[in-house]
Amino acid sequence: TVLMPGDPRRSEFIAETFLENRKLVNDVRGVHGYTGTWKGVPVTVMASGMGIPSIGIYSWELYSEYEVENIIRVGSAGALQDNLKLMDVILAQGACTTSSYIDNFKIKGTFAPLADFELLLAAKNAAKELGIDVHIGNLLSSDNFYSAFEGGAEENRKWQQMGVLGVEMEAAGLLCQCRIFWKESPLHLHGIRSYFPPGDASAGRQAARLYADDPHRFGHCRCYGITEYTAAGKKSC
Repeated sequence: TVLMPGDPRRSEFIAETFLENRKLVNDVRGVHGYTGTWKGVPVTVMASGMGIPSIGIYSWELYSEYEVENIIRVGSAGALQDNLKLMDVILAQGACTTSSYIDNFKIKGTFAPLADFELLLAAKNAAKELGIDVHIGNLLSSDNFYSAFEGGAEENRKWQQMGVLGVEMEAAGLLCQCRIFWKESPLHLHGIRSYFPPGDASAGRQAARLYADDPHRFGHCRCYGITEYTAAGKKSC
């Protein structure tokens, strides 16, 4: 099992905070990867970089060259629903996308990237034991972090109306990638780092202030629950 945040600094933080006997096994292009143990259980944590193409490269190599069986993404997302607050946790049941990445698989239709149910259920149960409230549902994986054109708020509103919980940039690509190798569908845990209500940027500014005060804060609350699951569930690395 590999825990996969996007930010290399977050992978470093997870390793230094939670892993014993940690060893840096990769730092090519500054993408840190560590292997160690947590309560005696082997755990690997490796960054993916930003976006579907980046996570596509690293997940491909982990699946094909290192025979990794499952990848658990530990990331952040922007909330689309009114009931989500900063620092809330989302377990992604599936991922919509505006990316053309899925077109590369030459499927005549629309593929629905879904999480593995057993992984999802185990993470939900682990969160309950730890007293962590989670939201389970769809994410949107977008290729755009910034929008150069008008209409972004209206696009967000449409996804909001469809019940999508939040927007990020990697989940759909990783969910598709695992199917190519017949692996368990990855589990995706996302902490809310910002909120995108149409026409309201105040929550985004609040998130920026929180991040400036403590850059690792968004990683800490999420990593504990998933590491607990890794130790209690999949006892492999």
